[in-house]
Amino acid sequence: MMMNYSLSHMAEKVLAARNSLKPIRIRGGGSKAFYGNPDFDVQEEGHVNLDMSSLKGIVTYEPSELVLTAMAGTPLNEIKAVLAQSHQMLPFDPPEFSDQATIGGCVAAGLSGPNSFSAGPIRHYVLGTQLLDAEGRILTFGGEVMKNVAGYDIPRLLTGSMGIFGAIVRVSIKVMPVMRCDQTLQFDMTQSQALERCKGLRALALPIKCVAWLPNSQDTSGKLSIRLAGAEPAVTHAIKTLGGELLAVDAATQWWHDFKEQRFDFFKNKTLWRLAVAANTPALNLGPTALDLAGEVRWVAADVDPQTMRDAATRARGHATLFKRENLDHCPPDGVFHPLSADIHQIVKRLKHEFDPHGLFNPGRLVLGL
Repeated sequence: MMMNYSLSHMAEKVLAARNSLKPIRIRGGGSKAFYGNPDFDVQEEGHVNLDMSSLKGIVTYEPSELVLTAMAGTPLNEIKAVLAQSHQMLPFDPPEFSDQATIGGCVAAGLSGPNSFSAGPIRHYVLGTQLLDAEGRILTFGGEVMKNVAGYDIPRLLTGSMGIFGAIVRVSIKVMPVMRCDQTLQFDMTQSQALERCKGLRALALPIKCVAWLPNSQDTSGKLSIRLAGAEPAVTHAIKTLGGELLAVDAATQWWHDFKEQRFDFFKNKTLWRLAVAANTPALNLGPTALDLAGEVRWVAADVDPQTMRDAATRARGHATLFKRENLDHCPPDGVFHPLSADIHQIVKRLKHEFDPHGLFNPGRLVLGL
């Protein structure tokens, strides 16, 4: 493909870094700089910064096809505004944490919001990617339609890879229509009561979009929020079936936004763990906890020993991530992410070598040592 000036300049920087064996730090809007392992000492001078912010713009958008393609540095706010004009949205509900968040950073981090309870995670919606590799080449994977399965696994591989395989420069995303009827119910209850109420929610023939529970300041009780979205008759039936307090639409929209963006006081703790666990897992009793995805995600605001967290997650058939920490330059000896099994570690190591044989891109950001 023909490269524009920004891409050509980036390719030259990558080749220069390869020739001098300098590590490459990929940066977009910086909204998720806190997330992941420290790639290398921020004071180190012997590295190359690859700034993706110049790669902006929506390349193609076909509302009738439910597909949008954009350069990696395109702000999420810009994409959401364009989609809203056609009453469409990013179904995986990505958290932004800043107005500077970009679509490339969104894919590289692989984070999804509360809507993923019903819609599924971001990796289900990444149709295609373009990657700047260690040879300065632009590699294209996947396509712009769901039927195009050639190389489709590579876009999924790159989603959540934290840039360790190369720099994502363009993405194609499947989008979805906004539901016309969107209502939220709230219930006062304890965490244990909320977990009991969440059992079997996925099996109900109701248009349930999101389910979250947030404790009050004493962590003895809190609010269970259930978001309903779909055809008006189906939503009305669900409201009658479930009961609870019906929130005003604007208040509900703000509540879900604040929960996704972690603006509530609960999330202001300097240490925050994210545990993904099996459905119907009971309370883990690890400290102040909020529930997302009907309890399949536990946010724990406590400075707990990493091994304790990981053991609890393993027993619950899941994994634990140190999502936020006070000192970004420090993390557990084996990293902020749940340690990989020996087999998976070898697979990731081989993939890293195939895409980035000199280990230049974001070293250690996803897996320490890679």
